[in-house]
Amino acid sequence: MLTSLYVRHFAVVEEAEIAFGPGLTVVSGETGAGKSLLVDALMLLAGARADSGMVRAGSDRAELTAEFSLDDLPEARAWLKNEELDEDDTCQLRRVIRAEGSSRAWINGRPANASQLGELATLLVEIHGQHEHQALLSRAHQLELLDAYAGNETLVGQIRELAQQWRDLGARIRKLSGGDDREQRIELLSHELGELEKWALPAAELSELEASHKRLANAGRLAEGASGVVELLDGDSEFALRRALSRAHMELGKLAALDDKLAPVLELLDNASIQLTEAADALGRYAQDVDLDPERYADVDTHLTKLHELSRRHRVPVVELHDKASSLRAELTELEGAGDALEQLAARRQQLQQDYDASASRLSASRRDAATRLGSEVSVLMAELGMSGGRLVVELEGSNEHEPDAQGRERCELLVSANPGQPPRPLRKVASGGELARISLAIEVATLGKDTVGTMVFDEVDTGIGGAVAEVVGQKLRALGGQRQVLCVTHLPQVAAQGHAHLRVSKASDGESTRTQIEKLDAGGRRDELARMLGGVEITRETRAHAKQMLDRAQA
Repeated sequence: MLTSLYVRHFAVVEEAEIAFGPGLTVVSGETGAGKSLLVDALMLLAGARADSGMVRAGSDRAELTAEFSLDDLPEARAWLKNEELDEDDTCQLRRVIRAEGSSRAWINGRPANASQLGELATLLVEIHGQHEHQALLSRAHQLELLDAYAGNETLVGQIRELAQQWRDLGARIRKLSGGDDREQRIELLSHELGELEKWALPAAELSELEASHKRLANAGRLAEGASGVVELLDGDSEFALRRALSRAHMELGKLAALDDKLAPVLELLDNASIQLTEAADALGRYAQDVDLDPERYADVDTHLTKLHELSRRHRVPVVELHDKASSLRAELTELEGAGDALEQLAARRQQLQQDYDASASRLSASRRDAATRLGSEVSVLMAELGMSGGRLVVELEGSNEHEPDAQGRERCELLVSANPGQPPRPLRKVASGGELARISLAIEVATLGKDTVGTMVFDEVDTGIGGAVAEVVGQKLRALGGQRQVLCVTHLPQVAAQGHAHLRVSKASDGESTRTQIEKLDAGGRRDELARMLGGVEITRETRAHAKQMLDRAQA
């Protein structure tokens, strides 16, 4: 659900922030005041193409921000998580359009492109209006809507799962059979596995091999260095540490004989002498035991060189070569015993095909029945909405493919005839924006609560109608608002009276600049706005009374 919309320096709007609630929110205002700017802002946040003309004159950029609650939008939450753009249970779309024509967009504060905005927006808001792109024009969405209307969710889920399993089994069969390359693949696997089994090591053994290589490569330096340290500790030089320590011990012993407080220090020197002796002995033994075996070093170096060659060939780190051998061994075993496995997989795939055919037949029958009912119901609603003689035909086109398809055996196309005698044409090709909006409204009412989009926007849905038809349109929109959040731009009081909330767009000029203001109306403001829509320039007591009566009747 759309919770707020913020616009700044957008067209004639200097700055406005609007909070939205559930139900039907109507937007009204005088001609030219900019009622459709809210729809335009949402379209831009949905990824529509921007241009510099949308930036308010004298400003360097326009800013648009919309926030949505995702409480009842699991598909939108899943999309955000998959794109790593999720942020709790809310979603913020932001777009900045600069005066030179460039634009930038963000989703939950992270940079996004227009394509991402468009994908996400189809899960958040559906816009019906003057030739705007909308989800209802998509054939895939039309099929989803038909399935939702028919209650086919379980069947569609089964079809999707069976088709996926069928494809997965096909991939396994192709991999096992290997086609003409099976014998070559077995030969290659045997060769590669033989190399890995000869050279690859478990992690602990590899670590020891690398440490051994490091020691052997530096054996001469280690022996020489250790001997040099022994000389420093216990050599013949008068500067050797043990000689110096012995002299210090002798001198301190004389002093300790004069003062017992120095006895602990003398004991420390005794301990140091012992440790120096042990260190010198250990280093002496180490220097003698250092492995100076060139042949051993050559063997270890060859082993590591081979491991790095295998690492590059198999494109895995050296430490993972041992695991790579295990996976190749499993693949080789599977290929060598492919005969029995292929028979089992083929039988399983045949069973999946039969299960799919049965489920697809049930789904096709349900879709055909629902298509007839939906067409009839929408046709009746079209007549109620002032399109007498118009009709909707839900056309199902069968697929010639025999392989399981995740969408079933058919595709859907909504065909519309807006006037008597006209042949039905695809909904996406209907020319009149007002007719398109009303047809969309009829479809939404017929499928009330069936789709998953949380917010629906109708722009000038009442174009070309009035009187009783306008009141019916308002009632249908209000009924739709009971299930979904609905935003409707209107110029008819019969429609405006049906809103759960009312926004008024007004325009003011000081002679130098023009500003558009958007305000949420209270009960008195709604009555006065309806009176203006009813009576024009002069608003009488009778007009206000009529407006109040319309509001009371609508709210009842």
